[in-house]
Amino acid sequence: MRIDYYRTGNATSETVELDSVFAYGIWAGNKSNLIDKIDYGASLYRIVDKQTGKLIFSKGFDSYFKEYQTSDKAIAGESKTFFESAIFPHPLKPFYFILEMRDSVNQFHEVYKKEINLIDDVIELKLNDSTVKVFTEVENGTPEEKVDVVIIGDGYTKYELLKFEQDLTRATENFFAFEPLASHREKFNVRGVFKPSVDSGVSDPGTGSVKNTAVNSSFGTMGVDRYLLTEDIKSVSNIAAYVPYDAIFIMVNSDKYGGGGIYNFYCTFTSDHSQSGFLMVHEFGHSFFGLGDEYYGAATAYNNFYPEGYEPLAPNITANTDRETIKWKNLLSEPIELPTPWGKDMYDSAQIAWQKESTRLLGEIDNLEKENAPDFAIKAKNEEYSEKNSAHRQLLQDILSNRNLVGKVGAFEGAGYESKGLYRPSVTCIMFTQEDHFCPVCQEAMIKMMNWYTGD
Repeated sequence: MRIDYYRTGNATSETVELDSVFAYGIWAGNKSNLIDKIDYGASLYRIVDKQTGKLIFSKGFDSYFKEYQTSDKAIAGESKTFFESAIFPHPLKPFYFILEMRDSVNQFHEVYKKEINLIDDVIELKLNDSTVKVFTEVENGTPEEKVDVVIIGDGYTKYELLKFEQDLTRATENFFAFEPLASHREKFNVRGVFKPSVDSGVSDPGTGSVKNTAVNSSFGTMGVDRYLLTEDIKSVSNIAAYVPYDAIFIMVNSDKYGGGGIYNFYCTFTSDHSQSGFLMVHEFGHSFFGLGDEYYGAATAYNNFYPEGYEPLAPNITANTDRETIKWKNLLSEPIELPTPWGKDMYDSAQIAWQKESTRLLGEIDNLEKENAPDFAIKAKNEEYSEKNSAHRQLLQDILSNRNLVGKVGAFEGAGYESKGLYRPSVTCIMFTQEDHFCPVCQEAMIKMMNWYTGD
């Protein structure tokens, strides 16, 4: 069953309005784990039996709306409406749909409650779009026993079906190239869903490009050039409905660097950039595993995303450096100092210099595209950016590896978009830099989540 609803609000207010209630398809989740015990996400929806008051399902999640609440516009009082979908196994009796939101100390408070009558309120969702095509890349068992991943194509026209198939296969192999995903491949089913777009590519406000695509993805989310999301959740949900799924990828037909990931919502990545594999897995770290960004200093649209005194819910970010109570105390390397010195001043200096250069180069690339410059000029500027980016990454790698800290678990200051006061578990990780590995803390959290969905 799926409940579609609207959330409207700003930094200090929120209202919810029901849109539709649909019945369809196959529930992909594990029936032994219907009540959320992972406890991630700023929001939670609960399904409660009307007659008995028994909680029969719950799921924590984050959302585009929650991110918007931290933006300058929301803080200034400007309200905006976002569409969301809640997916859960079909109840047999009338029930209450309850939406809750956390406060500043991580306690949930009810923001919406609606009684759902199975006869009067529920509509059968018709899955009869002949233009939609489904592909199976990995099949390891029944949906209930596996993590079911759907990869939706966006920005592929009807003439680019073959490209979608090729991109889907490459993306699937990229996905399983990283641990612990590689060692747990048998826990996954992976399917692709193709819905042709009118236009090829993706909307990009930075270059003035507007595209009509299957789920209307766009760069420039919340004013950040490389942040790639969509607000068209109804289209995402309708296309994903053709297969059983636990997690949604949106694969965007583009060679530009960009992506985004929101916990138990969806994640995006571009198909043709040289770093597509990293993008895919990093964003899935957010959207499925609940991992937080460990980097800081880069451009974001957030304000005070993790307020002072707030302990992040993400398993890989903390404000706590007490050896006895830090959330990853069982994985701490011995001996290791907390907080852990790691050459932060040198790293920050290199990052500041690169951010200035990167902003200049990316601006020049966008201007060339906006002015319809010759392809060779755009290609040359992209190659210049790529070369300088590679040199910068090598410099950072040298800084991070010189102290013999790779692979060790401590408390490294700089995480969650904050240079001070927040800590990550390791000096390097996919969630911090463009690495080829997840740190031990992230890996432990990922395995825990996979086992939750498979019942292991």
